[in-house]
Amino acid sequence: MNVLIQCSLAIEVVTMTEFGDFISAVGEFGLYQKLLVLFLSLPLLLNPFHMIGQVFMVVDVPHHCDTNWIRAIGPNLTEEEQLNLTLPRDADGAYEQCSMYSPVDWDLGSIMAYGLNATEKCSSGWVYPSAQPPSLLTEFDLVCDRKNLNDISQSVYMVGLLLGAMIFGPLSDRIGRRLIFLISMLLQCLFGVGIAFVPHFYVYMAFRCVVGASVSGILITALALATEWVGVSSRPKAVLISHCFVAIGQMLLAGLSYGIRNWRLLEIAGSAPMFALFFYIWVLPESARWLVTKGRIEEAKKVLQKAASINKHTIPPGLFEQLKPETQTKSGSTLDLFRKKHLRKVTLIMSCAWFADSLVYYGLSLNVTHFGLDIYLTQLAFGAVELPARFCCIFLLQWFGRKKTQAVLLLLSGLMCLAITGIPEDQAVATTVVAIIGKFTATASFSTSYVYSAELFPTVARQTGVGLCSMSARVAGIMAPLIHLLGQYHRAIPMAIFGSAPVVGGLLCVLLPETRGTDLVDDTGAATPELSSRKLEILCKRETREDGVDLEKDVYRCSGSK
Repeated sequence: MNVLIQCSLAIEVVTMTEFGDFISAVGEFGLYQKLLVLFLSLPLLLNPFHMIGQVFMVVDVPHHCDTNWIRAIGPNLTEEEQLNLTLPRDADGAYEQCSMYSPVDWDLGSIMAYGLNATEKCSSGWVYPSAQPPSLLTEFDLVCDRKNLNDISQSVYMVGLLLGAMIFGPLSDRIGRRLIFLISMLLQCLFGVGIAFVPHFYVYMAFRCVVGASVSGILITALALATEWVGVSSRPKAVLISHCFVAIGQMLLAGLSYGIRNWRLLEIAGSAPMFALFFYIWVLPESARWLVTKGRIEEAKKVLQKAASINKHTIPPGLFEQLKPETQTKSGSTLDLFRKKHLRKVTLIMSCAWFADSLVYYGLSLNVTHFGLDIYLTQLAFGAVELPARFCCIFLLQWFGRKKTQAVLLLLSGLMCLAITGIPEDQAVATTVVAIIGKFTATASFSTSYVYSAELFPTVARQTGVGLCSMSARVAGIMAPLIHLLGQYHRAIPMAIFGSAPVVGGLLCVLLPETRGTDLVDDTGAATPELSSRKLEILCKRETREDGVDLEKDVYRCSGSK
């Protein structure tokens, strides 16, 4: 009886996991997959412009209250005389940036003789250096009481990322990866360029929210297409190569933001190139694995044949005959991820891991102006360090597996942030070096999470699962700019928070299963990706020998049939 039960289990798993045989027949990482990874990666070059570019549009500049009211009674005053009469000074002797003496109806002689004492907040706007190119800060007065709008707008962008994960994750499980990818690209094009023409800051934030949603849609659908079109051994390579384009984009951001100081032109430079990718409508394929789970077998055969032709492989005719699922697989829902015990554990822990990844990653990235060194050089270093971080992941995941790599990298990124809290404020070089190491480990950890999540969730709910994890990351992204505001109470508070979360997340990852070398799970019924059909065949054979009966041929016959 045990032999029959385990043999039937082998049949069920082979039915769902046999798609890996088609990927092997097509070629696990041939020319077709390499071109696909390239196409998926090109839009990622522009992601850093939207995620971090605002940091360079709000660079602090000297400013003071507009006190031109005194020109009405003293038109011949020099600029220095005007400031001396109308602005109070701080403890260091510099003019106050956010307050001025209250206007009075006196004549100029009385003002110069008795001076002014009553102060108030800037009521007529601010004055900035005339040679300063237009920036978000100077154009929308993001100073003094409005200074927090900068961090709030970053959080609004993260809200867009969250909405994108909520909308595009489940939607791509229902209507397909390709369509969602193309829609997200279009939205990013239109609203990204539209930001450069907004007249008000609140319109700017609304457009940024839509761009954030589109960026999220691109990220999660690119992950699904990359993992579902390549073989087991090349899966990490495909995902992490696409992530390397994000690192290159970060370095390009440092160069462009240094050369283009006008924020509207910088926004166009970071958004308009997406229009050049309109040809994706004709070349981007749908996921064959997703088509099979939807019962669209003929469409799946066509894209598999095309992939095999480009890779110069031939799919055996008998293999195509097996591509006939008895029933159409339903898309997984969020509830499915919590009904099964093994999926519930994976969902909760990976959501915590993504939350910690995002918190420390954005905590460091958005803090680039506060480490004490030149912001453009620091951004270049932050981008440059991401390339080896992504490449190292390819080897770390193969050598040490997913679970150990994820846990250790999270722990290290948290410890680096905690170390920053103990470095004196005047040690800018030491702070920046530790931050760069933290950025290295945080980047590697984030890339590991993408690969690990794609392997842990089944195909019918992969986008839903990754979308849920992405939602968790976006909540952390929303919180990261707001946590920076706590630095006004003590400089160590933000980094202490950014460091504590990854330590907890790293410890939780020890409870996850290992997925190295396993095939993707298609159905929610399999306990873990480790229960591959080959292992079940071996298990069947062991049982037959234990019962003293040689049924090896029957087991192979049962596991090879549909």
